[in-house]
Amino acid sequence: MNTILNIIAGIISGMIGAMGIGGGGVLIIYLTLYLGMNQLNAQGLNLLFFIPCAVIALIIHSKNSLIKWKDAMLLIVFGIIGICIGALLTSYIPENILRKIFAVFLLIIGIYTIFKKEEKRSSV
Repeated sequence: MNTILNIIAGIISGMIGAMGIGGGGVLIIYLTLYLGMNQLNAQGLNLLFFIPCAVIALIIHSKNSLIKWKDAMLLIVFGIIGICIGALLTSYIPENILRKIFAVFLLIIGIYTIFKKEEKRSSV
């Protein structure tokens, strides 16, 4: 039964992730609440699963000239700085606080997603 639930959670997480609406959130919640994994390991495992998807998306978007590399480099630099700061902070933040921060983050993103206005895209 446990194996079946793991497969179902993986499929649901993958489907939601493929739609671009946060499959990692589902995976982290499943790993922490159902499997009892600590928050830090669950988030690390989620990032590990995210890497292949990100690499494939990068290749496809790059081939289709959909990436503004000048803008992307700025985001990459500050992203790396944020990763370093986040990694240092996780060694000082207790797991129960980390869980609460993650829950608030998911709540804020969920509320934002519900109430954001859809931008009209013009076809070229």
